[in-house]
Amino acid sequence: MSLKYLVTGASGQLGALVIDALLKTEAPESIGALVRRPEAAAPLEAKGVIVRLASYDEPEALKAAFDGVERLLLISSSEVGSRATQHQKVIDAAQAAGVGFVAYTSILEAKESPLTILPGEHVETEDALAASGLAYAVLRNGWYTENYAMGAPTAVALSALYGAAGDGRIASAARVDFAEAAAAVLTGELPASGTVFELAGDDSYTLDDFAAQISAITGKEVPYVNLSQSDYAGALKQAGLPDGLAEMLADSDNGASQGGLFSDDKTLSKLIGRPTTPWRDTLKAALA
Repeated sequence: MSLKYLVTGASGQLGALVIDALLKTEAPESIGALVRRPEAAAPLEAKGVIVRLASYDEPEALKAAFDGVERLLLISSSEVGSRATQHQKVIDAAQAAGVGFVAYTSILEAKESPLTILPGEHVETEDALAASGLAYAVLRNGWYTENYAMGAPTAVALSALYGAAGDGRIASAARVDFAEAAAAVLTGELPASGTVFELAGDDSYTLDDFAAQISAITGKEVPYVNLSQSDYAGALKQAGLPDGLAEMLADSDNGASQGGLFSDDKTLSKLIGRPTTPWRDTLKAALA
């Protein structure tokens, strides 16, 4: 059965929003949703989209899932450390199935980023796509504002926002902005193969600014407390985060201190045809 679009990771936070964005302009029966678990299928099937089952570790299931697919969105795996291998399996399956076009969600300025943990596997995947012979584009997503906003209630409870970003500026956008951009690339006139989109929010802030806005919204004084990368990682672990996640967040903050989460590129707002969601609005929603 042919499918114009297929979104991998379709039950995840970003994938589900991409499906919703596609449904605004495309017929449900033209949209495929790839999920790993059968129980994730029902909410998607209720929207009328076609659900196919496969994980990134199942080459034969992936090949079957990609049969008849014209345009594929490969949303990067959440399994840091296994991503490059998993993505290669997806790319190989897309080749074997004759997929016409692949868009991949990478990270902002992947090949020049000062972050040390996240970019490597994205670069490997970008290189694998370039070597594959597939028509493709890279969506280098900047930071989701939700990554910081989700910690705002904890900052209020602790009477401080902790981090390791120094005075680095962060040009984040809401997850829905990146989802709409992915849908726009999938449904529009296909870009030249190898096109890279650097995607970031229209506005930027420091964590000092972020803490000041938390204080303004809640009426409670919440200063920003800057820690070293190692101290911040230790604090996150002490708070109960898994070691790998704590190290990744601390490394990302340290990268932000060196400009790794900032870009003044306005490609994201151009793709979605509107300004990106103000970071203050996302923060306000998280504190509501």
